[in-house]
This record gives sequence, structure tokens and C-alpha cells, in this order.
Amino acid sequence: MEKHKSSLQRVFVNNIDSYSSKYIAKFLSECVAGTHGEDEVSGETNSKEKAFEIVGSVSEASEENRPHMVEKYFQLKREDLLPKLLLCDVIVYNITQHRDQVDEAFWAVTTIHNEMDNFTGPKMFILVSTVMTWACRKPINPEDEERPFTDEDFRQRRPHPHFKAHNDLEKKVVKLGKTNKSMFSTYVVVSGIQYGMGEQIFHYFFKTSWEGLKTEIPVFGAGTNIVPTIHINDLACVVQNVIECRPRPYYLLAVDNSSSTMEEIVQAISNALGPGTIKKMPLTEAYLVREITLMEIDYMTVSLRVESVHLREQLHIPWQCEKGLLENINPVVEEYRQNRGLQPIRICVMGPPAVGKSTLSKIICDYYKLHHVKLKPTITETFAQLKKVVSEDPLGENERQVEAQELLNGLNNSMEQNGGLLEEHLLLKMVRDKLMTKPCLNQGFVLDGFPKTYDQAKELYGNMLPVLVFLLDASDGFLKDRVMNLPESQVEENSYEHNHFLKRLSRYRHRNNEDATVAEFYDKFDITTLNLEISSYNDPNCFMLLEKIVETVGPPRNYGRSIEEMEEEERKNIEEKQRMEAQKKAVEEVREAEEARERAARWEEWSKSLEKLQRQEEELLEAQSSQMRSYLLEHLMPTLSQGLLACCSAQPDDPLDFLAEYLINNNPSNKTNL
Repeated sequence: MEKHKSSLQRVFVNNIDSYSSKYIAKFLSECVAGTHGEDEVSGETNSKEKAFEIVGSVSEASEENRPHMVEKYFQLKREDLLPKLLLCDVIVYNITQHRDQVDEAFWAVTTIHNEMDNFTGPKMFILVSTVMTWACRKPINPEDEERPFTDEDFRQRRPHPHFKAHNDLEKKVVKLGKTNKSMFSTYVVVSGIQYGMGEQIFHYFFKTSWEGLKTEIPVFGAGTNIVPTIHINDLACVVQNVIECRPRPYYLLAVDNSSSTMEEIVQAISNALGPGTIKKMPLTEAYLVREITLMEIDYMTVSLRVESVHLREQLHIPWQCEKGLLENINPVVEEYRQNRGLQPIRICVMGPPAVGKSTLSKIICDYYKLHHVKLKPTITETFAQLKKVVSEDPLGENERQVEAQELLNGLNNSMEQNGGLLEEHLLLKMVRDKLMTKPCLNQGFVLDGFPKTYDQAKELYGNMLPVLVFLLDASDGFLKDRVMNLPESQVEENSYEHNHFLKRLSRYRHRNNEDATVAEFYDKFDITTLNLEISSYNDPNCFMLLEKIVETVGPPRNYGRSIEEMEEEERKNIEEKQRMEAQKKAVEEVREAEEARERAARWEEWSKSLEKLQRQEEELLEAQSSQMRSYLLEHLMPTLSQGLLACCSAQPDDPLDFLAEYLINNNPSNKTNL
């Protein structure tokens, strides 16, 4: 078979639409020839020649653009896939995610080895396997259980029961690579648990922390197990180095230099994205979580100390996260946000009292799943939280509780001295603390009616500037009329009593006529401001506003519906379909019953008409037959009787002829004429 002609090395990667293979393929597609990863890290890839062209198989048909791939193969039969593999210089089979790829990788390495005599040049086969093939390895020295395993110990590895096929494949790859190393070299790269670039194994913990729906992030099991890890880009860099450097060892462990426990990893994720607290739960609880697969549970419960000696001594890896996830949690979290499209949306809604700020804010929050930050509820929430912290230890011996008590005392004193109002610096601290909570940092917020002045905005935001500001307005007469028509409960709830409302409206107008207004603050930072004049008693053109928001901000930047939400929607759709079908059936039954009644009524009417017609026909026939009968009795029957008697007396040869002649000769009408 003719070899593929190209100055680049042609690399095949299997299952290129899966998390692990996708990022290995992307990394290799950006590699520069002869750099072993150094220039990729520094971002100097554009001016030099690429090292590889990437082809690969995909598990699902998709229109997704994959510019890092030259060709993609979807559901090829093995006899059709083999020629594609033989055109490649390097074949990479990643079996860390999908068990069904183990059998295909076994076939691939065996078949390619059998075709070695037909090679036009050397080929390399790299198996990316998993540390789960070491999971049941007993300590080398029982008295020193903390001594890590190294690459040299691979012959004594013991696989997890669910990964025996992976272990058998590793042995097969190593064996076939010893036949003719110059023509067909094989390597086994044993990967730690991968993280980074949006996450896969640890995704449940990142997502749960980001969503902020749990006050404590679960740790399944004891959490004391040592989890060997590696950033997915570092794993891809190892694969690149193996291709380009062709190291002497054919079996390499690819793990970073961390020895973190599962509890430490979840705690770090919770600190960076979530509530900062964790809760240990029985391992059995993990099996009830729909988003966690059985393979992922196996990965998360492994306990293994391993060290990559060959990586350190044989290869030159420009590590992205050499010290592990804990030491690099902030950049990894930022990767997670970027790759999942989870950037926060920050919006501010401004305007005079009663213009409809809260109505619009709620609509935006519902659509984008943001957090509604309003001054009065924020103050109430802050007091409640401080009281809760203080009540946990009435003696105030805990430092956190001491700080809470001091702040609570300061807030109460401020309100006593200012007629129930808080001093501005305390108010700003409350709102700032609210904006800095993890939910607001993760999803974003809609700030309702605050800040009110240029100086407040300057002190409040820092690096938390909004991306969009809505400035609503209306005439004073319209606002006064609107308040007068509100229900009493809403007037009390929003402090819209007549004199109080007029003072608030006057203060708002005065502030917005000053030299430096809050609107000018937003203009200074080129923040998009949309102005809208409200002139209707209905909601302030909210649908039109929402359209403008989507045009400016874009679609929601959060997770789609969860499995439970999709199932709930499907259940509702089924119920709605059943309801519609039942309603349709009921309408059909009513229609059929009405038609049956109409048919019965028409039948009855038709039967009566038919009966009447028959009766009329019978009466007519009776009348006609009566005249005929009278005529026959009077004129025909006497003559006929006499003829019959005469016929009997004469006994002619032809009685009918005789009778006919008799009737003609004795016709009463002839006598009458005579």
C-alpha cells in the first residue's frame, strides 16, 4: 500500500469526539515540529511549521466544526478502517474513557502488526491507558506504605477488577512492539485521572459547586484515598514527546507530582467555586447520582501513590500543572468556566421609584438564571446571617463569631443613630459582600436600583462592573398616578406612601441633575446603557427589553437542563399529550353522540314520512280497487258466471274458446248499445 505523502506526520486518534481524545488531538494539531511542547506553551506556534496532521474516528455523527482534524471516520467497518490506519505514521488509541474501545484497540494493534511486511516506513502505536491497571497493587514494602510505585514496577501491577481487559491489552501492546522495533514501535502511556479544560471525571463536583444549590459539596466515601492525577494538556504533551523523542522505556506512567486525597480535591473545588464546605457521604450515595458513571466511581475511589520517573529522566515536559490540581485550582477553574461557557452576566437596572425596575429585574433573572440583588432584601439577609453565626456560639469564642458580633453591633448602632437607616459605608459593604458571594460570582446578578450616585458606584464595583445597564424613566405625573392606583399592600411593601414617595422621587431627580451622575460613571467605562421611557401602566415593555438584552448579552451562559429537568419536562409533555388526547377523545365522543342523536332524529322523521307515504298509497290503491271491484261485480261477474254454467252444460272441446265467445256475445255493454 502506498504511504500517505506529506511533510507532516499523520497521526490517528480514536474517539476524537470524547473529552480525553479531543484535547489530545487538539494539542497535537497545534504542536510545532521539533519543539517538544516548549513553543506551544509560550504561544509561538503561528510562525513555525506544524508537526502533525490529525485524523481520527468519531463515535457520533455531528456537524461540529473540527479544524484540528484533516479527516474524521464515522462508524467505519474494521476492514474499511484498516487502510486508514496504515496510511498513518502514528496510531494513538485512548482507552481511558470508553471500555468498548479496548476491543477495537486490541484488533488495531494486532492487525497493524500483521501487516508489518507491507509497511513503506516505520510506524508507531501508542496506547493511552489508565492507572486503574495498577489499582490493586500491594505496597512494595509493607512497612513503608507511603513509598510510591514507579514506572519500573509495571510488571508487578495488579488491575482493578473492572480493568482486567485494559491490563491484558497493555501486555499485548508491549509484546508486539518487541518484534521489530525499527519498523513497528509500541508504547504504553498510563494516565492518571485527567482534569482540566472543562472537566470530565471531576465534572460533577465542579458543576455542583458552580450551581450553588448545595450548602455542602459531597465527598463519597472516606475521601482519604490518594488520587493520581494529570492535566489533560500535560498528558497530551507526554504523547507528543513520545512521538518525537521515541524514548527507550516503552511503558511510562503519566502523572503529575501531587499526592492529593479525594477529600482535598473536592475541598479545593468547593473553596474555589462553591460554598467552601464539604460533607462526607456513604459511597453508595454516588451510585444514586445520575450524572456519575460506574467507571467514574471506580476512578474516584482508587488509592494509589505513583511517580513518573521516566517522564522526569527521559523526557522534557513543559508542565502546565506539574504540582497537581490543588496548586493550580484557580487557572483550572478559569479553564472550566471558559470551556463550559459559564461566564457570569452582570446587569444593573436603574430608574426612579415605581418605574418598574423590580419587574424588569425579575424577568431578566428568570431568563438568565441570575441572582436578584435588591437593597432591602440584602440588608434583611445580612442581619439574618450574622444572627445565625452569633447564635452558634453565644459566648463568642470563635473568631468568625466574634467578627460577626462586632459587625452586628455596628449595624445596630448605625441604625439607632440614623433613624433606622444605615450609614453609606456599611450599606456599600453589605451590597459588595453580596456581589462577592459565590452564586453572584458564578452565575452573575441583576442589581436593582443601586448604586444611586457616582461615588457609590465608584466604591462598590471594583472589578465587578456590569456588562449592561438599563436606565428606565417616566414623567413625574405618570409615576404619581401609577402609585395612587397600586394596591395598599404594594404601597406599604415598597414604602410608596404619598409623602415618602414624593421625597424619594425628588431626591432621585436631584441626584440625576448633579455634575457627576451614576449614568456618567457607566459611560466612563464604556458600559452599554439602554434608555427606555415608560408610558404604559402595563409592564414596561419587558418583552422588547428582553429582546434587546439577548441581542446585547447573548444567550444564557449556564448549564442546560439537568437530566431530572429533562425527565420532568418529558413527563409533563407526556401528561399534556395524554390530556390533549383525552380532550380530543371527549370532543370526539360528544361529536359522535350528537351525530348519533341527529341520525336517530332523521331516521325517525324519515320513518314517519315513509309510513305516511305508504298509508297514502294504500288509501289511493284502496279507492281505485273499490271502483274496479264494483264494476266487476256489477258487469262482469254475472255474465262470467252464466258463461261458466253454459260451458259446463255444453262441454265444448275448447272451453276457453267457448267462454271467450260467450263473453263477447253476451257483453252487457253491447246490450245497452242495442
